[in-house]
Amino acid sequence: MRIGITLGDPNGIGPEIAIKAARHFARHGKIKPLLVGDGFVIEDTANRLGLDATPAFIDVPGLDPAGYAPGQLDPRAGKATVAYAEAAVRLAREGRIDAIVGCPHSETAVNRAGIAFSGYPSLIANLTGTPRGQSFMMLTANGLRITHATLHESVSQALAHLSPDLVVAAGRATVTTARQLGIAAPRLGVFGINPHAGEDGLFGDEDERITKPAVARLKAEGIAADGPVGADLLLCQRQHDFYLAMFHDQGHIPIKLISPLRASALTIGVPVLFASVAHGCAFDIAGKGMADATGVIETLALLAGAYL
Repeated sequence: MRIGITLGDPNGIGPEIAIKAARHFARHGKIKPLLVGDGFVIEDTANRLGLDATPAFIDVPGLDPAGYAPGQLDPRAGKATVAYAEAAVRLAREGRIDAIVGCPHSETAVNRAGIAFSGYPSLIANLTGTPRGQSFMMLTANGLRITHATLHESVSQALAHLSPDLVVAAGRATVTTARQLGIAAPRLGVFGINPHAGEDGLFGDEDERITKPAVARLKAEGIAADGPVGADLLLCQRQHDFYLAMFHDQGHIPIKLISPLRASALTIGVPVLFASVAHGCAFDIAGKGMADATGVIETLALLAGAYL
């Protein structure tokens, strides 16, 4: 399987962990990594790591060399992050790679470059012409898999954004991804919006208007969906294959508690197989050879399992 690894923010740890992950799989025939990014960044990082040779790569001239400064937040690096992702998506749609792993990005750097950006899911949706309401993030670690109906927006904006249609779309995308991962008939647990899923309107009517109708529709489509139930109760029971969170922190907190640096973030509902790691650029250690590539390695293995 051919997997493109984009460098993410070239001033962060992305180039280092991309190279380390590619070298990890160099001896394994099933996964053939291909780095996607500025060749001069890849070569400089390989030199910093004391390597005699660089892994295979596609040179994508995205970064002004004057903006290359490991450890520094720079809008030129943010612009390059997007250029690498664009190139990888083109490669995937041309059939030259089978899947993509994106290394950590800096939302601040990208937005300072004048590019509206709230994370990889929305970017990949835009690059593939996928309507925003059909693309979602699924975090996975240690057997826990949580799709997010909303993601990088304020809680008030997310609440205004939530609707039965959005929750149903997230549920459908989750089931499709489950089948890609080899789970033919997944059980889906749907988190409530309010504490205790509102207790029949006692703690707000949002679940009565949004999550309850959505779950009813998913069941009518033959999907084994339960809920809405309070996230705390569903997670302590752990009786479902996948979970559907309504807000960013509902899903991110439990995943990062059980696996701080080793979670994978799948972008689902799009026509390319794309995932990223669930940690940041770590500017404080960028360029120092100290970064742990485990997250990228496990994400590559996750995508290979889905494809194979």
